[in-house]
Amino acid sequence: MEEFLDKLPQMDLMRSEKMTLVQLIIPVESAHRSITYLGELGLLQFRDLNADKSPFQRTFANQVKRCGEMSRKLRFFKDQIDKAGLRCSPRHEIEPDIELGDLERQLADHEHEVLEMNSNSEKLRQTYNELLEFKIVLEKASGFLVSSNAHAIGDETELHESTYSNNGFIETASLLEQEMNPGPSNQSGLRFISGIINKDKLLRFERMLFRATRGNMLFNQTTSDEEIMDPSTSEMVEKVVFVVFFSGEQARTKILKICEAFGANCYPVPEDTTKQRQLTREVLSRLSDLEATLDAGTRHRNNALNSVGYSLTNWMTTVRREKAVYDTLNMLNFDVTKKCLVGEGWCPTFAKTQIHEVLQRATFDSNSQVGVIFHVMQAVESPPTYFRTNKLTNAFQEIIDAYGVARYQEANPAVYSVVTYPFLFAVMFGDWGHGLCLLLGALYLLARERKLSTQKLGSFMEMLFGGRYVILLMALFSIYCGLIYNEFFSVPFHIFGGSAYKCRDTTCSDAYTVGLVKYRDPYPFGVDPSWRGSRTELPYLNSLKMKMSILLGIAQMNLGLILSFFNARFFGSSLDIRYQFIPQMIFLNSLFGYLSLLIIIKWCTGSQADLYHVMIYMFLSPTEELGENELFWGQRPLQIMLLLLAFIAVPWMLFPKPFALRKIHMERFQGRTYGVLGTSEVDLDVEPDSARGGGHHEEEFNFSEIFVHQLIHSIEFVLGSVSNTASYLRLWALSLAHSELSTVFYEKVLLLAWGYENILIRLIGVAVFAFATAFILLMMETLSAFLHALRLHWVEFMGKFFNGDGYKFKPFSFALISDDDE
Repeated sequence: MEEFLDKLPQMDLMRSEKMTLVQLIIPVESAHRSITYLGELGLLQFRDLNADKSPFQRTFANQVKRCGEMSRKLRFFKDQIDKAGLRCSPRHEIEPDIELGDLERQLADHEHEVLEMNSNSEKLRQTYNELLEFKIVLEKASGFLVSSNAHAIGDETELHESTYSNNGFIETASLLEQEMNPGPSNQSGLRFISGIINKDKLLRFERMLFRATRGNMLFNQTTSDEEIMDPSTSEMVEKVVFVVFFSGEQARTKILKICEAFGANCYPVPEDTTKQRQLTREVLSRLSDLEATLDAGTRHRNNALNSVGYSLTNWMTTVRREKAVYDTLNMLNFDVTKKCLVGEGWCPTFAKTQIHEVLQRATFDSNSQVGVIFHVMQAVESPPTYFRTNKLTNAFQEIIDAYGVARYQEANPAVYSVVTYPFLFAVMFGDWGHGLCLLLGALYLLARERKLSTQKLGSFMEMLFGGRYVILLMALFSIYCGLIYNEFFSVPFHIFGGSAYKCRDTTCSDAYTVGLVKYRDPYPFGVDPSWRGSRTELPYLNSLKMKMSILLGIAQMNLGLILSFFNARFFGSSLDIRYQFIPQMIFLNSLFGYLSLLIIIKWCTGSQADLYHVMIYMFLSPTEELGENELFWGQRPLQIMLLLLAFIAVPWMLFPKPFALRKIHMERFQGRTYGVLGTSEVDLDVEPDSARGGGHHEEEFNFSEIFVHQLIHSIEFVLGSVSNTASYLRLWALSLAHSELSTVFYEKVLLLAWGYENILIRLIGVAVFAFATAFILLMMETLSAFLHALRLHWVEFMGKFFNGDGYKFKPFSFALISDDDE
């Protein structure tokens, strides 16, 4: 037996890469270049040797701060370019490498230039807006003024400077002083204030004026024909021109304060038509000049932003890489001479040669007199887990890692999930019409793979694109299972020949409702189309899918137990093989493996035996004669033997292992057998943490804790065998639900609508059927089957062997740096 086990393969392809703990001693003059080259290689994960220090206490904190400040400036330029609506494609020619100090000076100069232009532009825009508002007020407010009251109103329009709520409106104010000489005010006459306000504030503004003046005012308003840009948000705002007629100085003061509170801009309008025309001409002249100035300023600013935008992507990449390099250098320690940096990290064993070559190249390129010392260290802690994946297997590996990262070098479930996951999905989703729709979606994602991989996608689309190969395999398996179920949008087809059944006599007019007779060999592939619509369709398909679900479930759980054997053998834990794997295999297959055997025999022999009765009375009356439920000779004694084996397997799982561990521990620390120090059984089973670290720590052996743990594990497996087998019945339930939903939509929507002669009803029926198929069957049912398949893998399959308490290998790599890492 031992020789046979030794000949079995080690499953190296199914396990994570072998990792090595290495130490680097890097001279200071070549440290930056060495870390940069290692980042380009991306196969070394550094350990933080300064974890006890804050970020501000580390050696290269100033350089990290400078990179952060440059990142802020680059984000500012990007926001400015986006705000201006410019599209600056990066230059394709290779730009020379730029020093960090030179880049820092360039960015500071560009930022100062852009900020100055923004400030000037804001001031010009504010002046332009005030002139534009003044022009609108002059055009609209003049209609409210009565020429017969020219003298009374003319005096009051000579408002002093406090009337202007805009301090920037200095030039126009001086013009008004020239045009309208101040005179003695008539405190008892009718006066007015004109201005402009945002439309969304108008109602509250009018209500406040009415309350403040106790109704002693006349409020006129009209909508402006032009929208005005808000300088702060760059959005066009709709405004309303108003004229308030009032009497008295007190009312004037209140109105001005209310205007200021609501952000209304007040402008003086002379009643004299000649003065109005003169003011309008001057305002239009200044607006024209300001427009030309603003356009020239915008062109100059866009040119400056374009010059930055051409190099922006390269600069952002450079700064991001430099920051990552200095963050990594901060994880290294200076040696006692302060001339070398000492670093430690994990790398795959196969990458040691590549790392050594990269370090030699860095030494040569930096003209260092001393080379980098690179040597292997003895590992104490657990190595990280690293699987080399491709575009196909990466999505499946992410699904497994979402449950838990595999322990270092334990069997990887993702290898098997590449096939079992889409297959179990297809068992629940089996319809080759729906499978073709999924296939078209997957092929679309694959056809646009190169283009979509470079675009920024939404969260939902990014999830679909990341799982494009999962969708492809799910679609292919769905087509396969749909052909077995013989369902195309719930409609059967005679694809592989004629049916094996026909009408039992010549008077039979409805072969779907009257009993059929078999007259030739069975249908060659899948379900016979004649079962569709027959009286026994549902009992037949229920029996088929339920038994098939049990067979698939038992097969996958046995695969999980076999993988637990290979794990135990790989880690050298013979206790797990003798007292865990063997009794678990006996218990599971004595009961549910036997049930699977009965199902296969019943299918092959066509027996009418009741398997429910057989399994129930196997426990209640194991010695009772089976009678018509006997499927093969010797079934009753076999059942008794399997039942006894199942009962024996329970204490076999529970008792031997804790006592064996106790014996090994006592021998180890009493000095009788020092040889067991080389085994990993104690480490694996007593102290999992120390096993992962590879060290042998003398922890106190708690027998009661070990026994309780084994008791819980045994009870969990015994009860889980029943519940997990029942859990696989979801394959039958989801498949039945999908088939029945598809049938309802086909018969009660499409066929029902097609029965009418009205073309409109037919079109509505087709639209409803298409909508139900796309959103219910292709989206909701796909998600449902996806999640149920996920549950079956995470719990029923991986629970048999998977520890999932490792941690991912995260190498220092420029390719893995994202924008969020800034």
